[in-house]
Amino acid sequence: MKSERHGQAKVLTPTEIERLFAEGLESARDRALFGVCLYGGCRIAEACQAQTSDVYTSAGRVKPRLILRKAATKGKLATRSIPIATALVPLLEAYAPLAGKNYLFSGRWGRGHLHPDSADKLLRAACQRVDLEGVSTHSFRRTALTRLSAAGVPLRVIQELSGHKTLSALQRYLEVGEEEVERAIAALTF
Repeated sequence: MKSERHGQAKVLTPTEIERLFAEGLESARDRALFGVCLYGGCRIAEACQAQTSDVYTSAGRVKPRLILRKAATKGKLATRSIPIATALVPLLEAYAPLAGKNYLFSGRWGRGHLHPDSADKLLRAACQRVDLEGVSTHSFRRTALTRLSAAGVPLRVIQELSGHKTLSALQRYLEVGEEEVERAIAALTF
């Protein structure tokens, strides 16, 4: 399910995201899960291992920040605290009554957390429903980071959000589109 560009996950367009969330992902859980990946710029394993208390207050309200614990991150280097995007709040609110007790996304029969392979199967089925190709669970992370870069967010800020150890590792993630190249050239007009 990888795109042809360097074997990396496809960067989704706004239209593809809309179709996937409106028509492909069938449950509040699935929309919340992939919403966390998209609007948190996190890996699927980090989202699957998120704890309910890292997202909701004891009263079931969405917290202002998403906590991605060190133990769930790649390399287990550091815990990250990411502001929860406005667009993610309704997805989390819709899912709140169904959220797992310990893990936000419970595994089968409420034991442990949802496995990333199970999330991958959910996404593949959703993509088939809306006829999307080249999408993987990592597409949400690449899309988030690429869109932040295209919006002019400094690389150091994106690195802080993404948890990449080095800027060079982060830069390999980012896709440069024709629009960015054209804007760069247009900036040379005096």
